[in-house]
Amino acid sequence: MDAGSDYGRYDEGRRVNYWVLDRALERELRRTYADDEYEWAEPRLEAFGETVGYTVADNADYVDDHGPELEPYDKHGEVQNYVRYPAEQFENERLAYEAGIVADAFEAPPGRDEPMPLSHNLAMQYLLCYADPGFDCPVAMTAGAALVLEKFGDESLEPYYEALTSRDYDDLVEGAMFLTEKQGGSDVGANETRAEWDDEEGCWRLYGEKWFCSNVDAEGTLALARTEDAPEGTDGLSMFLVPHADLAKGPVTKGDLLEDGPLSPGDVNDQLYRRLKDKLGTVSVPTGEVEFTGAKAILVGEAENGFRQMAEMLNLERLSNAAASCGIIGRVLLESKIYAANREAFGETIDQYPLMRADLVDMAVTHEAAVAYVFEAARLLSERERAERAGESADDAYRLMRLLIPIAKLRTARMAVDTASYGMEVHGGNGYVNDFVTNRMLRDAQVLPIWEGTENILSLDVLRALEREDAHEPLRETIEDRLEAVSHPALADTTGTVESEYRDLMTALATLAGEDAAYAQLSAKRLAHYVFDVFTAALLLEEAQSELEDGNGRTALVARRFVSNELERPEARGITSGDRFALEAFDPIVRHAPVDPERLSETVPADD
Repeated sequence: MDAGSDYGRYDEGRRVNYWVLDRALERELRRTYADDEYEWAEPRLEAFGETVGYTVADNADYVDDHGPELEPYDKHGEVQNYVRYPAEQFENERLAYEAGIVADAFEAPPGRDEPMPLSHNLAMQYLLCYADPGFDCPVAMTAGAALVLEKFGDESLEPYYEALTSRDYDDLVEGAMFLTEKQGGSDVGANETRAEWDDEEGCWRLYGEKWFCSNVDAEGTLALARTEDAPEGTDGLSMFLVPHADLAKGPVTKGDLLEDGPLSPGDVNDQLYRRLKDKLGTVSVPTGEVEFTGAKAILVGEAENGFRQMAEMLNLERLSNAAASCGIIGRVLLESKIYAANREAFGETIDQYPLMRADLVDMAVTHEAAVAYVFEAARLLSERERAERAGESADDAYRLMRLLIPIAKLRTARMAVDTASYGMEVHGGNGYVNDFVTNRMLRDAQVLPIWEGTENILSLDVLRALEREDAHEPLRETIEDRLEAVSHPALADTTGTVESEYRDLMTALATLAGEDAAYAQLSAKRLAHYVFDVFTAALLLEEAQSELEDGNGRTALVARRFVSNELERPEARGITSGDRFALEAFDPIVRHAPVDPERLSETVPADD
């Protein structure tokens, strides 16, 4: 019988095609894309997977050792706010943006009559994060800024929108989101940056400081500020676009900076990039402190509507964070498979030992669960955005995505940290040193639980989605529909477990609806993880049913293991069960060997 992929033929997880080796992503995009979308996208994703695996991955390691440097002043002591990048970073940027990583989701790419869904942007971000999660931050914010300007921009912002969505690197500007202030942090309503109208210049000017500004020198930066007499809290915040350059110059593109170098002091917007943060990871994106000293800015949308507009960007940013988590998990899993298939100890490669086999099985199941959940949430976001562009409503998609997106970011970020940490352990001492990529993957992963809202903040957002959007209703309908579609006998026991947990989840939701706010908040984090587990289990079961109908039982094994790990509580912690699942399912789950549905009963634990 086919034992699946031989990872022992690779030396390491580079100089390979990440798209070709990531069958979980391929499966989810086949499921969530329309047929014509997938037919168009597949060869382009394959080409991008090759580019990332061969060129971007090597460049990313160099940039990690020779990151951006800030030169705030020129030799005469004048403010220039110049960030110096290594040439390898410019090469990575050109390769990614000209591959359409942002443009394809906003303007019809060559060969198509309409843009690709936003999930395509997220799929390309995912592949990029196999090599450089730090660089993915500017990519994500460029897409996010473009989305905001598409929704709320006017004619004055059109040149910036066109530059954010350019397919030509020389005409491109990148986006950023300056949100955090020292006294505010997650409490955005405490932000103190103020906006004043300048009659003489005919523009807004911003005063204040922003404490964590990733992609600090972006030309398409969005920032929140409070206009005169605006109310306190988030209701009083307005959104502004604050360019790197003075407004009079218009958008300063990548080509302008590459050709001319730093802006002259007279062309610099009225702000000071004080310093770059000395960070644990994500070195390739410069994160700094910015002091607005009368920076010229353009109002985006309606005054005092900035926080609600920023929330639109956050939906995409949080899914970008989750896609980055999936990419890190995928890269670490790939490196672990290859290392375990090559490293010999006590006369055998270490992937032959039961404990390592169990670990690789569970890493693979974690990866596939994360990818399935994230791209289902991405499908809903894409559906909602396409409906809005067409002037239509997608209320149920919006309500469900409002619940799923914060959970996607919350859960997958923790998965990425845990998987990267264990990937270092698989490599032993080599995994701990800078010469091996697992070191950087862990450093880069560690920011993901912090970016775009901590786990506690996201858990509270889950409560808001349930309270304000009645998100439990589409959640209930979706889970029930999926479970009703599962009929294969090989899935019966696992489906029964999920159905039981689903009923308990509904009981939990009803309980919290009747409790006071303090108790609901106390339970919010547990609830968020519970929704992820039950929703993902139902999703994997539905996918397993479809695959079984096509004659392959592999995803049934993935679903079975996920449910066993996350929703079952075996006696004696499973030690007395006689379960040999990880040994019997190793080739299908880790090496993607096909599974005859008739043989699924052979991998059922002995006491079933």
